[in-house]
Amino acid sequence: MARLNYLELPTRDRAAAKQFYAQAFGWTFTDFGPDYAATLSGDTDIGLDAAPDRIAAPLPVIEVHDLETVEDAVTRAGGTITVPIFAFPGGRRFHFRDVDGHELAVSQPG
Repeated sequence: MARLNYLELPTRDRAAAKQFYAQAFGWTFTDFGPDYAATLSGDTDIGLDAAPDRIAAPLPVIEVHDLETVEDAVTRAGGTITVPIFAFPGGRRFHFRDVDGHELAVSQPG
């Protein structure tokens, strides 16, 4: 079953965001390059994206077992693919806009 397993948050200052979430909730982050850090709890994790071209809103990520089947289902349901399937550390994913214009991502662990 598809489930929300990740949330990417854009940030202007990754270090400040890491400090805030560590102090407020006790979360620890692993750095992935100069612009990205993420919790690695294995539950619903949080990514902090400080890349200059980051998406300007939070990005919910839905985990599935068959990426191509879900991509087809999203399109047939009226969604618009905004970022085609690509590989990233940990799997593959694509981004889409739903019928209200919200951007989400779908990932398949790899």
